[in-house]
Amino acid sequence: MAIQRHFVLYALAACAAVVLIALFAPQGSEHVSYRATTTPEAASSTAQEAPSGTVAAKPAFHIEVVDTPATRAQGLSGRRSIPENYGMLFIFEAKGNYGFWMKDMYVPIDIAWLADDGTVLGVVEAYDPATYPEAVYPPEPVRYVLETRAGEMRRQGWGKGSRVSLPLP
Repeated sequence: MAIQRHFVLYALAACAAVVLIALFAPQGSEHVSYRATTTPEAASSTAQEAPSGTVAAKPAFHIEVVDTPATRAQGLSGRRSIPENYGMLFIFEAKGNYGFWMKDMYVPIDIAWLADDGTVLGVVEAYDPATYPEAVYPPEPVRYVLETRAGEMRRQGWGKGSRVSLPLP
């Protein structure tokens, strides 16, 4: 009888865990792959010369879109590494001076504030986790913020004034 009671309690606990995971799993996060470019001129220079003399395009840049309060609050926190050719695009409902900090971060990141048309308004490079609880803010109100691994903005050729082709709504 006691064994059956324990089995029933374990089964109920497992069901409750599944329900809680379903209820509180991050929503509003999607992954998008695309070929990101800076400007038409830079797009033609994103190809790299392969050893055989053929032209090889850069790999696709992967974007994770976060557009809910919960997914934006989580951001890249807790990740021990961030791959190359990857970024997290924060999308807000309205323009604002949204501050970003390094709470629960393990690796430095680049942060770019983007205008509605994808123009980079400002960049913070290699923002270090040791700066927490200090926050950084955009140079003007924005709806879009892109975070990447440290050095990725420069590697992609994205800087202030660049126009980045992103999956903006």
